[in-house]
Amino acid sequence: MTPLVPVLPLAQAAATQGAGSIAPLIFQFGAIFAIFYFLMIRPQQKQRKSHEAAIMALKKGDEIVTSGGLVGEVVHIKEGLKNGQPAATVDDRVTIKSGESRLVVERGRIAKVFAPAVKE
Repeated sequence: MTPLVPVLPLAQAAATQGAGSIAPLIFQFGAIFAIFYFLMIRPQQKQRKSHEAAIMALKKGDEIVTSGGLVGEVVHIKEGLKNGQPAATVDDRVTIKSGESRLVVERGRIAKVFAPAVKE
């Protein structure tokens, strides 16, 4: 017990000094969250929104790459109905031409959209 006796007053002093130090801790957590938000979350949200806008603006003749890696040209887009009116959704069927084959993929599975294919 004698070795703990000199440590006890130091522990009590540290406890009383640490009681007012919650503000720097909150500031540090806030700074860490801000760094994560501006370096990771916000750019990812911007990229997702621009990708969504690109696949919703898809039109016949655009060259695309699917998430599976297939490259092709959009031949036809079959849009679904929403309230009786045609509306673009990620579940729409897109027919693409790749080489001599025609494939049907969902609009949401398109990874990249390029400018319309150039015909020579």
